[in-house]
Amino acid sequence: MKITKDINPNIFRGYDIRGVVDVDINEDISYTIGRAFASKIRRMGKNKCVIGHDNRLSSPSLSKALLQGLLESGLDVIDLGLTTTPMYYFACLYFKIDCGIMITASHNPKDENGFKFAFQNYLNAKGEEIQEFYQEVISCDFLSGSGKVENRTVKKEYFDTLFHQISFGNNKRKVIFDPGNGTTSILLKDLMEHLPLECYAINAESDGSFPNHHPDPSIESNLEQLKAKVLELKADCGIAFDGDGDRVGVIDEKGNFIPIDYYMIIIIRDLIEKVTNKTFLYDVKCSKSLEDEIKKLGGIPYCYRTGNSYTRAKVQELDLAFGGELSGHVYFRDKFIGFDSGIYAGIRLLEILSNTSKPLSSLLDGINRYYSSPEMKYHSPDDIKNTVIAKIRKYCEDKNYSINTIDGIRVTFSDGWALVRVSNTGPNITARYEATTKERLEEIKQEFETLIAKYNQ
Repeated sequence: MKITKDINPNIFRGYDIRGVVDVDINEDISYTIGRAFASKIRRMGKNKCVIGHDNRLSSPSLSKALLQGLLESGLDVIDLGLTTTPMYYFACLYFKIDCGIMITASHNPKDENGFKFAFQNYLNAKGEEIQEFYQEVISCDFLSGSGKVENRTVKKEYFDTLFHQISFGNNKRKVIFDPGNGTTSILLKDLMEHLPLECYAINAESDGSFPNHHPDPSIESNLEQLKAKVLELKADCGIAFDGDGDRVGVIDEKGNFIPIDYYMIIIIRDLIEKVTNKTFLYDVKCSKSLEDEIKKLGGIPYCYRTGNSYTRAKVQELDLAFGGELSGHVYFRDKFIGFDSGIYAGIRLLEILSNTSKPLSSLLDGINRYYSSPEMKYHSPDDIKNTVIAKIRKYCEDKNYSINTIDGIRVTFSDGWALVRVSNTGPNITARYEATTKERLEEIKQEFETLIAKYNQ
């Protein structure tokens, strides 16, 4: 391994480091990041961190290089090896080590990889912290030393925590799991053995090439196999996970996709009378249905920027019982410890179902419904995408639109809204649109797609 300064600055994104393997990220870059991280942590007065990696085909070699860099800069390491991101979060808490690195590209394509990392307070670095770390990486001002490595597992302790205070009812529901061949596959057998339910699984073999579908459960088209299996077996629900296990996707008994903002409504309906703090956080991509329902239930809606590094930290800062975002990251702090775990999110839904005879679809009865687009992605090179958003903001200001700029541009109309923002995980602009009628939805969508196409050149 050798130290390198030849690193694409664009892989240092809003929430993590992420890029294409052997183009943006290789073993030398992983080693260099390890040297920089260890040097920073030691200068902060710490001597140990936790690392783990997902099941992507490139993850073992990148992890080996990272570990070498950490050790050669004198940091002791607890190495979890192959693990999910939530189990990595748990291990940091369990060992009382508030810093570490998880090698994963989450739900990104199989040829990508990256690093989620925490310097302090068990919270992932974000924003300016990541840009400052980039400068520390390319400075190559690294400490030297001889760290020690300890290989550990926390699977038993993790499952004990997942099922702590969970009270299943007498309705033995039938559930289908789809880990999408992602890292949660390695825990699926244990999960199903813990559940007093009738459990089945598809795409359950750990395979970092993701041969059956893209490992992003927030996109409905990725869950067609799960829908079909739910209908075939007449299951009560289907639950999917992403590549590293920190996000969840849900299918109801009719084979319909339940977006996470609707999943959050189900959870909040169950939770609101059991908690003191009745403020619930959601991100700018969520449907107005969620805001409406929180208000109807007597709660306080809190709209915040997208990105699990931000939303998780804000839920903790505000001492909220629950919050989440449309991409599938949700955070329980009523009887869990606040990090995003796809498995735990699934358990909480199954707990609700086991305590009622109602079908899953009926748990959304009575909500205000709007016509919504899915989250849309438009390719935009990293070097121009911020300029595109700036031009769209100027357009909206010139039109005297009502705008929220906490994360990109969210424009609110009397009969709908549009959100256009920079993706922090790839060279894209993302958008979502919602309106009271199909016709108005199409009008809003066309207006902003025209702007994106005009400025994205």
